[in-house]
Amino acid sequence: MTQVISDRRDIEFVIYEQLEAENLSRLHENFAAFNKKTIDLVISEAKNFAVKELLPANKEGDEQGCKLEKGKVTTPECFKRLYKIFNEGEWLALTEDPNWGGQGMPRTIASVAGEYFNGANFPFMMYPGLTQGAGHLVEKFGTPEQKKIYLKNLFNGKWTGTMLLTESGAGSDVGALTTKAVKNDDGTFSITGEKIFISGGEHDLAENIIHPVLARIEGSPDGTKGVSLFLVPKYRVNKDGTPGEFNDVICTGIEHKLGIHGNSTCSLSLGSKGNCVGTLLGEENKGMKAMFLMMNEARCLVGFQGFGCATAAYMYALDYARNRIQGKNLLELMNPKAKSVCIMQHPDVRRQLMMMKTNVEGMRSLLYFTQYCSDMACYAPTPEEQEKYKGFVDVLTPIVKGYVTDRAFEVCSQGMQVYGGYGFIEEYPMAQLLRDCRITLIYEGTNGIQAMDLLGRKLGLNKGKPIMDLFGEMHKAVFAAKALPELKKQAIKVEEAMNKLAEVAIHMGQTAMSEKILNAFANAHPFQDATGDVAMAWMLLWRAGIAAKKLKTAKNKDKSFYKGILKSLQFYIETQLPVTLGRCNALMNASSAAVDIDDAMFPG
Repeated sequence: MTQVISDRRDIEFVIYEQLEAENLSRLHENFAAFNKKTIDLVISEAKNFAVKELLPANKEGDEQGCKLEKGKVTTPECFKRLYKIFNEGEWLALTEDPNWGGQGMPRTIASVAGEYFNGANFPFMMYPGLTQGAGHLVEKFGTPEQKKIYLKNLFNGKWTGTMLLTESGAGSDVGALTTKAVKNDDGTFSITGEKIFISGGEHDLAENIIHPVLARIEGSPDGTKGVSLFLVPKYRVNKDGTPGEFNDVICTGIEHKLGIHGNSTCSLSLGSKGNCVGTLLGEENKGMKAMFLMMNEARCLVGFQGFGCATAAYMYALDYARNRIQGKNLLELMNPKAKSVCIMQHPDVRRQLMMMKTNVEGMRSLLYFTQYCSDMACYAPTPEEQEKYKGFVDVLTPIVKGYVTDRAFEVCSQGMQVYGGYGFIEEYPMAQLLRDCRITLIYEGTNGIQAMDLLGRKLGLNKGKPIMDLFGEMHKAVFAAKALPELKKQAIKVEEAMNKLAEVAIHMGQTAMSEKILNAFANAHPFQDATGDVAMAWMLLWRAGIAAKKLKTAKNKDKSFYKGILKSLQFYIETQLPVTLGRCNALMNASSAAVDIDDAMFPG
């Protein structure tokens, strides 16, 4: 097997040929060093670390899992060495400000590490991933003192970070939380409450764990308007920056999960002994606004987690299909002397591999493009351009989290199907990939919540300008492809799907603002599917437009690669876009059956 986890050639295609990421070096002084030579080195080093270090620890971490004893969680033994060398390699803060120990790398380029690392071992990567997010909160909303105390320790991995939102009685309704904060005379707050489903909430990898905690200050309004954000370390921090006394953050349980066994998912009790102290992060009663910064970044991270499972599943399935000998070629069934062939020659297996190929390639381009938009939202030459790209990120975030993870899980399932019975047993990688991937559809807001966000907030954001700008960007790819005779018919098909989606979006938006609001939101997830399908068609057409031009002068080693991109577009348009159009037709009806049915009509 020449490649595992990901297809480097396709990564390079997205980075260099589709996004031209080496040009980002001109936008900001922090980016100046990231020319093609440096990017090549990043790709090579990320791949090597993923294959040689992260991947071998994945199965061991899954089998050992995490253990809780007397309030202390031990992680898989191999994770301890892995965490040490991960931080020595300075992989945690690739995109962060160098003033706080980061590398200052464009997010577009850091996406390569995100793909390789999450594909190799995303349960492990949850520890540094959440740490990076906690650091962003401190960087954005922290006081100078908080930044001085926490940032370098978080960004160098000496300390880790989490995100404490969920409570058993609140769940996704964060405004219903009951965790309380009482102000002390010294300006700190005494925190009491119970939090659940906290990834990396307790472990033995770092000397301290920093918990951003949502809580309600005594006397604050009910609901989300009265929620504030606090920094609550596992160990209080001394004036010299070293960990001090235990801060009454007690792990009361770890979840026994379907997957991601290497990550400790904890229940935490805060202040059960009346001795948990936190400091306000940002303004009082503005905690949800601050936390959404971390949550939106986490949603993009979850997209990469799901995608990492999908691309690994695809590469494993390809290798297996090429080497598994079983059955005769259908054209040779009547030939008694015909030999058995690799299963890749069987039409149904080829169909599944094409489905995986097409989805993985489209998802990769969509994820990297969203990170490119994040870079441009900060550093594009004009404020107008920055605002446009920020709008792209806003609209694409629920697609990246919701649609991508839905498709990623399907890819993992298809990979298991390619393996047949062997895919269902734990000796082979597919079972773990499928199990691990499944959580990505649930956490950081279930995919149903992402769909509601897309319909309820993002369609009408800034009077619809971001979604219209995005359609405009899609039309650029259609226009370019129409100018190529070999792609003209396919470009027209994509354009038809885009126009149909635009019609559906207007209809869904109007329905959501009418007395049929429940009908609209009962169909929000199918709408997200249709929107994601069209976004994928856009990406595949964009890719094909580049490949068609390059094919004319390509060297022999690249010809098959570019032809494969053209085949991906053909497959998607001929097999998937008709399904998308069917979804759109159904959405125009906005079926009311799900909301009209009486509770008594369900069994029980």
